[in-house]
Amino acid sequence: MLSDMWRLAWQAIRRNKLRSSLTMLGIVIGVAAVIVLVTLGAGATEQVTSDIAKLGTNVLMLRPGQSFHGGGARSEATPLAVADAAAIKREIPGVMAAAPVSSRPAQVIAGARNRATSITGSTADYLTTRNWGVVRGRAFSDAEERAGKAVCLLGDTVRDDLFGAQNPLGQRVRLGKLSCSVIGVLEEKGESAFGSDQDDFVLVPLRWFHRRLAGNFDVGAIFVGANPGASTSRLQREIEQLMRERRRVATGEEDFQVRDMKELADTFASTTRVLTGLLGAVAAVSLVVGGIGIMNIMLVSVTERTREIGIRLAIGALGREVLTQFLVEAVALSSLGGAIGIALGLTAAYFGAGALGVPFAPQLSVALFAFGFSAAIGIAFGYWPARTAAQLDPIEALRHE
Repeated sequence: MLSDMWRLAWQAIRRNKLRSSLTMLGIVIGVAAVIVLVTLGAGATEQVTSDIAKLGTNVLMLRPGQSFHGGGARSEATPLAVADAAAIKREIPGVMAAAPVSSRPAQVIAGARNRATSITGSTADYLTTRNWGVVRGRAFSDAEERAGKAVCLLGDTVRDDLFGAQNPLGQRVRLGKLSCSVIGVLEEKGESAFGSDQDDFVLVPLRWFHRRLAGNFDVGAIFVGANPGASTSRLQREIEQLMRERRRVATGEEDFQVRDMKELADTFASTTRVLTGLLGAVAAVSLVVGGIGIMNIMLVSVTERTREIGIRLAIGALGREVLTQFLVEAVALSSLGGAIGIALGLTAAYFGAGALGVPFAPQLSVALFAFGFSAAIGIAFGYWPARTAAQLDPIEALRHE
């Protein structure tokens, strides 16, 4: 019985191919829009999470903030110190590494080539906290850091600009007026979640940076790496307590900031998910518009086929059978439109992800939901025309011209 109704529904759709195609267009566009926006949104969420993860695994960042004065006045706080990093590593359980970091811009020169970049001074813990590997050569040792040796590691962007395909190991580069020997090249990390090139810098021992380049012993930030399994939220609280004691400030008057990279990643991911949901909801409105189109065309179909409906009722067809027949036609239209919309949406999302540079992250649950929603739209908006057809008086229907 139901198979006969599906066969009759497809026959009715094929009889009016152009009208059926235009009717399905609203459903196709609605489903495709939902698929594209949700898929691209999921890809953007993955990209943001991946970019922030490049800052390091289980990492907290300590920075100086603003100090408070009488009358509510504020000023730049006292910079951090190398001793702060040592105290964090020594006194807080669960800390794997603590790397004090200072940076300043400088011109890097190698032969006839030069580049404006950033010089970063830190200890051997820097690569550990940032989960950063060395692809050529080696990292500087603790002994080289303590002695303030004139050695450096190049970020991939700097290496490519200054040396191209040449091997930079053992070469000497000038950082402003100072010279150092290249002992390693860092792995490529690409852009951060904030759009900056993470590979555009030169890493040098912090003691050499302070003595020869900066002329002071200020520390701009401290990267704290947690042991696997350690709670970063607990470490954040304990670091804040330790720094309040060391800097002699009261709770609520902290002149420093401790940021949990995991918390930052969760915040960004949550924001992109909310935006994706909102965009998907807006796109779903077009599904409702498509459903109205189906209802409109089914009402037209009932009017056109009034005499046919009268004949069916006159020869013994039940009202519920006529109702089911028109519902099946509406569901067939919306389901076919949903299937086409899914295929079109996934194709558009694939190319869109490539154009935007985000991962292609298809969501099976969203595709199934969109298809089911399109079928439900067919039932919801096809019911009134189908009910209208089922309630026709056979005698009046047979008189219809």
